[in-house]
Amino acid sequence: MSSSDIFIGETIGTAILILLGGGVCAAVTLKASKARGAGWLAIAFGWGFAVLTAVYTSAPLSGAHLNPAVTLALAIKDHDYGNLPVYWGGQLLGAMIGATLVWVAYLGQFHAHLTDQEIVGGPGAQDTVKAVEAAEAAAGPVLGIFSTGPEIRNAVQNLLTEIIGTIVLVLAVLTQGLNNEGNGLGPVGALITALVVVSIGLSLGGPTGYAINPARDLGPRIVHALLPLPNKGGSDWSYAWVPVVGPLIGGAIAAGIYNVAFA
Repeated sequence: MSSSDIFIGETIGTAILILLGGGVCAAVTLKASKARGAGWLAIAFGWGFAVLTAVYTSAPLSGAHLNPAVTLALAIKDHDYGNLPVYWGGQLLGAMIGATLVWVAYLGQFHAHLTDQEIVGGPGAQDTVKAVEAAEAAAGPVLGIFSTGPEIRNAVQNLLTEIIGTIVLVLAVLTQGLNNEGNGLGPVGALITALVVVSIGLSLGGPTGYAINPARDLGPRIVHALLPLPNKGGSDWSYAWVPVVGPLIGGAIAAGIYNVAFA
């Protein structure tokens, strides 16, 4: 496959992944959404179906990595790093496009949510210097639609949770999910991977929100920081390294386990 096919496929696939995955988070979170309050099961299955749709759409072009941790693991497995920047670039761009499309699809709901005094506070609540500084530093009220955050902020635990979840995901991809060429996901692998993502969400998603994908977290976090959302609060950049570094470490460890135990 050519570099252009890889970039286009990863951009389209990751955009669909984030549109549908971020979309279920928006549906469950935002005021005036018919699915508001649907809960964690809806989020876990929504992300699983997002993976399924994105993989089937983009696999013919790029092999549907859709995740820098998966790309890194395949590069380590095959000792071939030539296309790593092309995959990562497409994945990050696609994630940003997908997050922007979530905002467009839920534009009215975002406005209703972020102008509700019960959610953002009454008149003057955002006006003091301390309030503004706190809002800019902390995770805003809709950041969870775009990116992940921990329930208990402990960098070591949060990092380990992301590493463990990503090892499970990438090992499943490497052992069960690859196409005949071994360079991406196949038709059966798409379904297996989607179900594994649901399982990770249900079993390991509670502590950090299971990013298990650096592009899935970083791209939408950048979009959150850039969008003209009223009272949106901060993008929690002090935490942003965890869902990037953790999955990359997890992907590398999974590739090492695969090369030792399965190859």
